[in-house]
Amino acid sequence: MHPVSKRAKLFVVLACVAITVLHGWQSWGARNSDLDNARISSGNMARALAQHANDAFQSIDGLLLNVADRVASQGMGNPLVAEMAPLLHRLSVEMPELDGLLICDELGNWVVNSSGEPHQDGNSSDRPYFIFHRGHDDRTPLIGTVLRSRSTGRWVIPVSRRINHQDGSFAGVALATIDLAYFTEFYRTFDVGARGSIGLLLRDGTLLTRQPFDEKLVNRDFSDSRLFRQLLPAAQTGAIANNSRIDGVRRLFSYQAIRKYPLVVTVALSEDDVLADWYQETAVYSIGVLLLLLLIATFGWHLIGQIELRLQAELKALKAKDELQELNRTLETLAHQDGLTGLANRRHFDHVLEKEYRRACRGGGPLSLVLIDVDFFKQYNDIYGHQAGDECLRQIGKVLKNQERRSSDLAVRYGGEEMLLLLPNTDEAGAAQIAETIRAGIQALGIAHSASPAAVVTVSAGVNSILPDRQHIPPMEELLGKADAALYEAKRGGRNQVRQARQTPDIA
Repeated sequence: MHPVSKRAKLFVVLACVAITVLHGWQSWGARNSDLDNARISSGNMARALAQHANDAFQSIDGLLLNVADRVASQGMGNPLVAEMAPLLHRLSVEMPELDGLLICDELGNWVVNSSGEPHQDGNSSDRPYFIFHRGHDDRTPLIGTVLRSRSTGRWVIPVSRRINHQDGSFAGVALATIDLAYFTEFYRTFDVGARGSIGLLLRDGTLLTRQPFDEKLVNRDFSDSRLFRQLLPAAQTGAIANNSRIDGVRRLFSYQAIRKYPLVVTVALSEDDVLADWYQETAVYSIGVLLLLLLIATFGWHLIGQIELRLQAELKALKAKDELQELNRTLETLAHQDGLTGLANRRHFDHVLEKEYRRACRGGGPLSLVLIDVDFFKQYNDIYGHQAGDECLRQIGKVLKNQERRSSDLAVRYGGEEMLLLLPNTDEAGAAQIAETIRAGIQALGIAHSASPAAVVTVSAGVNSILPDRQHIPPMEELLGKADAALYEAKRGGRNQVRQARQTPDIA
């Protein structure tokens, strides 16, 4: 076999391997990026839900402390205690999370409750919270396991405090019950995917509730799980990926402990849900890569078969192929890059904007844009000539390029003397600060401009930020349109300044 033929075969094989490896590396990087974004999202959600639980239990605890102190000061045997029913009823109505309020004496007999109905036979002496308080002189609140309310029949979480006589002996228990549906209904409003879950547990590993709700899982013990054996003792917050003990689904699992109360909130996102779009995109790209490999292999082997007979013709074909590949690379660069400034062009911006918008919808973060326009640029061209104008735009483009601090930031020449900076996951305040840095940086270039009041080239900037939402998606044109309006206000306000877009109020 001719040495050229051997080298050609090796080239075809290596090209196919390189394309395969590159495709695999890019796909794996995209997968890890989606998983990282999901970890951030689940961690943020866990912290928010932990704060919600903390606020709910704190308000109940404060109410319970007030009631317990009032009963203790009056004395359990005082007739005024039995007349507190209207007060307890009003308090329970004002707090939607409450199922009821109850005071029982040292024998467990119900003295008064928020329902307003007498329960002469009511007794809680067999309840775990009563037994605990009777045997422990502990004035801190006790959050118990879920139980069925004897007055309403609902699943409730008991929160109780011990009441003492004046001599310090056990006088009874003040009890508040939180309707379990308060948490389950609230958790149902969060989108955690088809196979995601949200959990509220006690620090001893007892599951209080879970979304999706399953009555069979109430009070299930998870104390021997990795979360309670290893993670919580080491850190109050964290994340892992593991297979669920409940259904075997592999999930990205974030947790947040509540410092003031013995509670833990968990948010678990199914890896399959998180990677659903990645699976689809990877499948499509893989088919394309496979077709490309087949094309390369077929074309390569055809050329190899002709090498021995038409070596010269094959050499010319390889040369033409190299020139074509170089031309394609050049065209690819021109298709996405502005030839004057080296910034991304408008076509590339449109593609990236749509991609970042979808990513912001999934992650829930803001999407911001800084739009700038060179002040008095037409006069600059008239005075100094178009070559100087082009050099001026190149210098301004470098200032914008320097603000691409993250891989997701994108500096763009939008048209003429208009340029912009796309800033994913940046709020309006952060974008405004970057815009001011750009404005000041361009002025600091000191490019002489006799027709400008500042005597140097300056720019005006408009800033806008939106919060994409899967369910209520505003048009992407709003991002650019309001930035342009803000830019116009900066121009009208005297130029060489930054203006932020006026946000439309939410009238939901």
